[in-house]
Amino acid sequence: MDDGCNALLHQLSIISTTIILMLASDIINNVLAAALRTGGEFAEIFVEDKRSCSAALDDGRVEEVRSGHDRGAGIRVVQGETTGFAHTADLSEPSLIEAAVTAAAIAKNSNTGATPVPVQSSSTPLPTVRSEIGILPSDVSKSSKVELLRTADDAARSTDGSIIQVSAHYNDTRRRILVANSEGLFVSDDQIRTMFSVSCVASGDTGLQTGRQTIGQTSGFEVFDTYDLASLSRRAARRAITKLTARPAPSGSMPVVVSAGSGGVLFHEACGHGLEADFVAKSASAFTGRLGEKVAADSVTLIDDGTMAKEWGHYAIDDEGKPAARNVLISDGMLTDYMWDRNRAHKNGRQSSGNGRRQDFRCLPMVRMTNTYVANGTIDPDDIIADTDYGIYIAQLGGGQVNTTNGDFVFGMTEAYMIENGRIAEPIREGNLIGNGPEVLMSIDALGNDFAMGSPGLCGKDGQGVPVGDGTPTLRVASLTIGGTTA
Repeated sequence: MDDGCNALLHQLSIISTTIILMLASDIINNVLAAALRTGGEFAEIFVEDKRSCSAALDDGRVEEVRSGHDRGAGIRVVQGETTGFAHTADLSEPSLIEAAVTAAAIAKNSNTGATPVPVQSSSTPLPTVRSEIGILPSDVSKSSKVELLRTADDAARSTDGSIIQVSAHYNDTRRRILVANSEGLFVSDDQIRTMFSVSCVASGDTGLQTGRQTIGQTSGFEVFDTYDLASLSRRAARRAITKLTARPAPSGSMPVVVSAGSGGVLFHEACGHGLEADFVAKSASAFTGRLGEKVAADSVTLIDDGTMAKEWGHYAIDDEGKPAARNVLISDGMLTDYMWDRNRAHKNGRQSSGNGRRQDFRCLPMVRMTNTYVANGTIDPDDIIADTDYGIYIAQLGGGQVNTTNGDFVFGMTEAYMIENGRIAEPIREGNLIGNGPEVLMSIDALGNDFAMGSPGLCGKDGQGVPVGDGTPTLRVASLTIGGTTA
């Protein structure tokens, strides 16, 4: 191996903050050739270097400040219906070739394999695309990050004497990836995400109540120039305080109005997963075999869009090297497409939609959402409230459970109010939202013109978590079941 290749491998092992992750193309070509030597139609190497910093405060004390660094490579070999996969944290050429041979042995069912297309010359700059970053979080001192926690704590506690506990969390990550495959692909991405959350506990006659707010962007430390942490923390505190005087939620079926941004998680869970091609292929989706059919109200357009700059699910390329895309899944009520990764797309004679994602280099990619949202409507949100004589107004949804096969769901309501005589009235608590995703899509009878993205999230699927975003305008569902404690 020449000195230039050795220098590149050494550079990879130390990875400074000013360069992207790269491997020499001749090494990659050797690894891909080894992966296909004993049979295989397709081979891929995914290299990842991830650095993170987190800080947490609880009950006025900084509990921990942590830094992490993880790197390695996953190698995939596909032969027919069989996929072989192996990963290694050792990025030396011998270790990468050993992983490639292992993956090939798992996938092997043929004595003849494909011939890999050589990736570009190592003398050509590796193409890298990343969001514009104003301030690298790694350039910010840990003391400055801890100060954010104290700001949140002070603001929340000063809101009202009923706030007895405040927890705040800060996290930033920088994830650099390289994807190369036997079809000649050789691309990389540099993904930087910054998140902050604050949770408050209020104490009163009704016991303890909680409120939470979270912000996050695919951007650098400049996110804190956009958001006022003191206001964010006071909002979390007021959520908890409001529930101290809230009455129990009613039970029964009634109209439900969901505020802008807050309903995104409902559509992500109850509808989005059912539009992922792997669930569709297994007939584990309520939308299997329904392309071209009417599946939602005429006003509803549902989109998954990884190109939304700065949103939590944004990236330049997915974890298979495919550029992020804006994919319209439902258009004016008609089901127009599913989300695809490479394997599912290849089996169906089409291209990936840029939705192949993995938690890290130890995992195989699978079909995953990015930023999934219901497109804007035309109605003033105040008119939607005024047009609702009686029902529920949801300002924030909590966690829930979803059956992707039929779309049935249950979600908690973490901030909700009664609607009476066309006005938002008393706050309610202890209620669940119960329904069916496909039925909700058909039952939306009003869409506001105030579209907003919701809080950033981590979507779990088959043991893997990836960052996602979701959003909606204010909308009304004609009828949903409220599981409350009063008749």
